[in-house]
Amino acid sequence: MRFLSWLIATALAVAAAAWLFDGISFSGASEPFSAELQDKIGPLLAVSLIFGVVNILLGNLLKLLSLPFIVLTLGLFLVVINALLLMFTAWIADSMDLGFHVDGFWTAVGGSIVISVVGWFFETVLSD
Repeated sequence: MRFLSWLIATALAVAAAAWLFDGISFSGASEPFSAELQDKIGPLLAVSLIFGVVNILLGNLLKLLSLPFIVLTLGLFLVVINALLLMFTAWIADSMDLGFHVDGFWTAVGGSIVISVVGWFFETVLSD
């Protein structure tokens, strides 16, 4: 049950980032809403799963190796790490033909902040 709530929270966070930023997008239908939902729900869940696996496998290693930079920047370097992980997730999703795109580093920075905040919020709400 915990995995399912985490997956839904991450999917909602990625959807919020894609909605807020023009540079983060899913390819597929854009009109009407039901067709858009059917075209994008599968890739959204797959990207959320890939993002979680990348965060677990690569994120922890990068955070450990860059610990001096994280301390020196008072934690702001974590935003850079999360942006790079989001861009890597987009690269993997693109190679798997899921239609998830992130255009540029600064878009990834904004998207990673939104994904972190919205993911934390929905995970808190769904875990209760």
